[in-house]
Amino acid sequence: MLSVLLLLGGLAPALPAGPHWTYEGPHGQQHWHEGHPECGGRAQSPIDIGTARAQPDPSLPPLQLEGYEHPESPGLTLANNGHTGERRGENRGVPGAPALLTPCPTAVLALPPSLRLRGLPHTFTAVQLHFHWGRPGHAAGAEHLLDGHRAPAEMHVVHFDSERFSDASAAQQQPGGLAVLGVLLEVGDDPHPAYDNILRHLGSISYAGQTVAIPSFSIQELLPAHLDRYYRYNGSLTTPPCFQSVLWTLFPQPVRISRAQLEQLQGSLYSTEEAEPDEPQLLVDNFRAPQELNQRLVLSSFPREPEGYSTGEVIAIIFGAVAGCVGLFLAVYFGTKRMRARRAQAQDVVFKASSRRSPLDTGHPR
Repeated sequence: MLSVLLLLGGLAPALPAGPHWTYEGPHGQQHWHEGHPECGGRAQSPIDIGTARAQPDPSLPPLQLEGYEHPESPGLTLANNGHTGERRGENRGVPGAPALLTPCPTAVLALPPSLRLRGLPHTFTAVQLHFHWGRPGHAAGAEHLLDGHRAPAEMHVVHFDSERFSDASAAQQQPGGLAVLGVLLEVGDDPHPAYDNILRHLGSISYAGQTVAIPSFSIQELLPAHLDRYYRYNGSLTTPPCFQSVLWTLFPQPVRISRAQLEQLQGSLYSTEEAEPDEPQLLVDNFRAPQELNQRLVLSSFPREPEGYSTGEVIAIIFGAVAGCVGLFLAVYFGTKRMRARRAQAQDVVFKASSRRSPLDTGHPR
């Protein structure tokens, strides 16, 4: 996950640049812990959430959003930070945008500090939102999984604990310093108008380091309708330095965007700068593999739903029900037939016995 943007116009001291990293190859995620030890920790993100094993916790309150519907800013800054700085081991941000601590390749939208999140142990202030996706023609690009299913894309809304820390730079290095909302993006039939506020501007930031000012809009409309249904666990940033400081909230209800909108996200941005002489490299597959849970507890704010049946179990149940119905029908049919046969036989015996009687059998004289 992209390390957070700084707020309030002040720039905290930048962290020393870490070793070069990528998602794949000799500097890929399986080697991150060599240069960034915390990436090998026991509370890493993302994870594959087994919904049947999540522990229901009725004490988890609904999330409360403040300022999300009407951000106190006439415009917002959208940036493509590609591999800016990270590829060269530098620690510089996107020109014209709020400073980045450790850039990772993604499209990032800076959010004003008027957006606040409550319903957590403290009040958290919004910093930015960004995306993770796959590549054109592939339907998997989210970071978190639900029961092994990876959605096409995922959006993260990053906040820092503004009660305990003055800025996100300090908060991201402390347990519980950050709170991130994870929104899974699935493909639907119609374009999503709120996401169009972002995606239609991606062509203006095709190359790493480019920014564009976009009109302000309701950030709340980017989120699922049911904010009271979510999974909660303690985890980390999903890119180096992988600080284990994130209180994660993942919504099981996805937001649906159109196929064309997903393709905009997958094919509009390059991870290279415009001035670079080499062939532009498409920005794709910026997601981390799921990490071990390591006995961490995953909570759910809603009751555990009954477990479903597998296809084989459903077929067995259907055949069993049909066989039972057929068996019952045959039993009733043959039972009824047998009873009718016995009744007919009994009537025949009575008839024959009656027909053999004579007047003398009555015991009266003629």
